[in-house]
Amino acid sequence: MTTEREKQKADAVVVVKQAKPDNLARQIRFWLIGAALLALFVFTFSNILLPFVAGMILAYFLDPVADRLQRFGLSRLMATIIILFTFLVILVLAAVILVPVLANQLADFVSKLPDYMTQLQTLVTNFDPQWFEQRFGVDANSLQEGLSSLLSNGMGFVTTIAESLWRSGVAIFNIAGLFVVTPVVAFYMLLDWDRMVKKVDSWVPRQHVHTVRRLAREIDASAAGFLRGQGTLCLILGAMYAVGLTAVGLNFGILIGFFSGIISFIPYVGSLVGLVLSVGVALVQFSPDWIWVAVVAGVFFAGQFIEGNILQPRLVGKSVGLHPVWLMFSLFAFGSLFGFAGVLIAVPASAAVGVLVRFAIERYLNSPLYTGEDSEDSEGPTIDATPNKVEQIGKGS
Repeated sequence: MTTEREKQKADAVVVVKQAKPDNLARQIRFWLIGAALLALFVFTFSNILLPFVAGMILAYFLDPVADRLQRFGLSRLMATIIILFTFLVILVLAAVILVPVLANQLADFVSKLPDYMTQLQTLVTNFDPQWFEQRFGVDANSLQEGLSSLLSNGMGFVTTIAESLWRSGVAIFNIAGLFVVTPVVAFYMLLDWDRMVKKVDSWVPRQHVHTVRRLAREIDASAAGFLRGQGTLCLILGAMYAVGLTAVGLNFGILIGFFSGIISFIPYVGSLVGLVLSVGVALVQFSPDWIWVAVVAGVFFAGQFIEGNILQPRLVGKSVGLHPVWLMFSLFAFGSLFGFAGVLIAVPASAAVGVLVRFAIERYLNSPLYTGEDSEDSEGPTIDATPNKVEQIGKGS
């Protein structure tokens, strides 16, 4: 009797071992096809996704606030209404106060940019022509021609990028349409966020649900650390730079400061671009009073010190896990594929890909492909598939 039962158990285990690779292969094919269809959908409708993606990101950004208000006794509907109403009021006030100032400074900056470039070029080439000739073997005229060519190419590159972003994103819908659709999407997404998460969780294969939940928590921690933490950091830096440059008396201080802060989500690029712009304007505006040029540069160095030692650890921390090179590559890649909407989804998408890659490497390091062990020896404990244990098969993660 015992021998027969052991034989039945061994046969059942063999059957499970043979069926497991087939089930895994089917699941892999299913999810790969689903991922391909999702990528095709995003690529096909990339031109109209901007307000919807912006609304989803806004809802994701504000979801912790809604959860906290619910803990205070408010319903989800009331919490959503209060949050979005407050957000829209702040946005409208900021637009009424800041947009006219920024628009005027931008128009003035664009009109004066050729003169600024000419004065800066003259200032550099006439600083000490003999020093340039002795050190670099070129005279002032050659250097001036080279700088003119470099500045022309640089301005052409910046103009091309700006026009590309405008055509791929904002130009598809006018600004009024974007401001109408995005709050509506954000309202419904924020209202149903928890229900959507539970619904998606119910679709996950039950034998992998614990693994998927762990990966989802890691992705959420990485994306939230960047979107919420870095987003807040960019706004604070923009305000700091704008106030500092304006206090120094730099022309276009508000424009340069906010622009530098907003693009600080790209590592090193935001601060470097802001430093170059502000010092370039300061050289033309304050030269030969070099002390004020140094003060303008000091505003950015102080901002970098505050960011690295105070703001970054508190707001972002170490939960992001995105390498600067990987982040910059993802911004360029998603922007090239999906336009301005791709830039918005680049960070959460790259965070998700990073978590999945780390998970794949972890599984590889524990697999026979890395250890060289026979698959029979590395499978761990076998599954008891006797009739009274059949219901337990597949419930593990």
